[in-house]
Amino acid sequence: MQSSSHEAPTQLSEHGLSPSGQVHWNLGWEELHSISVELGESRMTSHGVLLAITGERTGRSPNDRFIVDEEGMAEEVWWGEVNRPTAPAVFNRLLAKTQAHLDQAENLFVKDAFCGADRQHRMPVRLVTEKAWHASFMHNMFVRATDEELQSHVPEFTILHAPELKSSMSDGVNSDVFVIIALDRGLVIIGGTHYAGEIKKAIFTIMNHILPSKGLLPMHCSANTNGNNSALFFGLSGTGKTTLSADPNRALVGDDEHGWSDQGIFNFEGGCYAKLIRLSQEDEPAIYATTMMPGSILENVVLNADGTPDFDNASLTQNTRGSYPIEYIDNRTPDSMAGNPSHVVFLTCDAFGVLPPLSKLSPEQAAYHFMSGYTAKVAGTEIGVTEPQATFSTCFGAPFMPRHPSVYADLLSDKIRDNDSKCWLINTGWIAGGADASSRIKIKWTRNLLNAALNGELENVVFVKDERFGFEVPTTCDGVPEGILQPRETWDDKKKYDNVANLLAQMFIENFEQYSSGCTEEVRNAGPSQLLVD
Repeated sequence: MQSSSHEAPTQLSEHGLSPSGQVHWNLGWEELHSISVELGESRMTSHGVLLAITGERTGRSPNDRFIVDEEGMAEEVWWGEVNRPTAPAVFNRLLAKTQAHLDQAENLFVKDAFCGADRQHRMPVRLVTEKAWHASFMHNMFVRATDEELQSHVPEFTILHAPELKSSMSDGVNSDVFVIIALDRGLVIIGGTHYAGEIKKAIFTIMNHILPSKGLLPMHCSANTNGNNSALFFGLSGTGKTTLSADPNRALVGDDEHGWSDQGIFNFEGGCYAKLIRLSQEDEPAIYATTMMPGSILENVVLNADGTPDFDNASLTQNTRGSYPIEYIDNRTPDSMAGNPSHVVFLTCDAFGVLPPLSKLSPEQAAYHFMSGYTAKVAGTEIGVTEPQATFSTCFGAPFMPRHPSVYADLLSDKIRDNDSKCWLINTGWIAGGADASSRIKIKWTRNLLNAALNGELENVVFVKDERFGFEVPTTCDGVPEGILQPRETWDDKKKYDNVANLLAQMFIENFEQYSSGCTEEVRNAGPSQLLVD
């Protein structure tokens, strides 16, 4: 193994580091993968793809994530269960431990990159880690810097990444894992977890805090375009976001996190981090193909005896992952950018069976539903879930939104209004009595509704107002049975529908109370209301 050298404008000493081991600057993925295998961090699949196992932590550790509560940008943080504060003294103590740990590492890997495809708004970032495969993950997931750009690369934020370092309760944290963001210091420290997703989510959190102060909207969503119009897709897990945004007639902009400026939308990332559990070549051929492309990274995937991935095996975790550069997807925009969205789509899986398959929202209703981030868990999907349960995730990405939700919602409303964007709420779940009494809405009907909305085919269709939820519902759509468009008409027991719909409306109302004080009156009044039942 050979050490690489690089005359970077920002040396490691500026991060408080004095490494005693070898420092590897901005290696390519080929060399990083070779070193990772040599060091015993990972192994290769039969296709020459890197496979890493992360141990006990196979997903994010939300209870171990903190933001330093100190003067400056942290004063704008919306503190709570998601955005947990920690004292500067706690950060300083763990920062010193992290620096000392990295100083003693036999190898350190530095990876410089950018967050944001738009050169006007991108943020230079740096990862310093003790693991080669995590440096390769950084290489895949963020916008790769050219050799010329590396000569002047000054990181605005740096992650000091020490997965082998364990913390303790005496350090002032909750476990042996810590993820702490110091906004004004331009530093993140991560320790005790090998799960790579913590790296990108930390950077997203920072971008989501910074961009609103510049008038840009950060969004946890996927995006595609046909060249004439672009569309955003917001949705929680299980709502069909990946499926519906993957369209052979529309190019992918990105699959996870975007910014919306006055000029249009741009992907935060230079790659994708896809869930692989039960991945099917038939259903998702593009993603499946990346799992056989050298340069990709598989995370917590179990291999068959012949070294091929077993995507149905969840013995390590349900959260198996694949990381790959976005260039591995053929049907994509070349620059990970697109114009101002013509359409904003909110996806929900309504197990109660009362929301229409498609509704049209006003800008104020869009803000309300954006802050609500509603979907519903289905009985049997989780231990203890015996009936439909409402789930609300602020801005469809609560864990990564540090500001008050109204900040993001107001920006969304303004941009929808300024660009005359159409906003849609699509229910990919159930009608006709809900999950207990019917089958899920057919994907072909959802696809037909979505395509009709995106292609302008609903502009001449008659819409009627839903008196309880306030949005407009189409009366017809080609390729979709008219009888399903008005959910109440699909229920045999109309009184039961009214009761269940009132129940869901009340859940919306109660959930929104936490945001109410920071919202305009127009947005507060844009939510549902309960109706009298005969």
